[in-house]
Amino acid sequence: MPRGRATVVLGRSGTGKSVTLRHIVGLLQPDAGRVFVDDAEVTALSPSALAAVRQRIGFLFQNAALFDSITVAENVAFPMRRHTTLSDGEIRARALEKLAAVGLARAAESMPGSLSGGMRKRAGLARAMALDPAILLVDEPSAGLDPVTSEEIDDLLVGLKHERGTTLVVVTHNIPSARRIADTMLFLHEGRVLASGTAEDLERCEHELVRKFMQSEAGG
Repeated sequence: MPRGRATVVLGRSGTGKSVTLRHIVGLLQPDAGRVFVDDAEVTALSPSALAAVRQRIGFLFQNAALFDSITVAENVAFPMRRHTTLSDGEIRARALEKLAAVGLARAAESMPGSLSGGMRKRAGLARAMALDPAILLVDEPSAGLDPVTSEEIDDLLVGLKHERGTTLVVVTHNIPSARRIADTMLFLHEGRVLASGTAEDLERCEHELVRKFMQSEAGG
């Protein structure tokens, strides 16, 4: 997955897409093989070295994984409080900036439990962006979002790539979203990469499953 580019991981449900993201960030250990982030072998790092690698990675989980006992703004502020020496005022300002970027400025003082599923997803993305990570792993960014908001989130991700050089790894079933985001697509099937390349490459793939998936509106 090349640095500074957007790789979109496609495939039917249960094929290992989310599991792939968890291996990249070291939340899961593979049964065989090795995982590298830049020059660091994630599968062989000490806990402290793995923590250092993770500071360069933002992760939007499929369910957003917000802390329900603190406000939306404090959720976004959490990584900055833990990993930076910024003042409270600076942290607050940055948290509001990230929330504004995902269209949630007015929800800053809301509790996560009061948000819709789509709003929780956007709050999770704001938190994933809190430390301006070099690598952003995004699991189903458009899930629960209306088409207009989904396209806005896609544009935000593409903007991060172009403006900051952020490396994107995005899991999605949403084919229009994948087309907007991807430089390269990977199609997983039964835990293996069945096809890779541009959208056009996958549309012409020899595997009928891949072609049908690419022709669908939202994927399998």
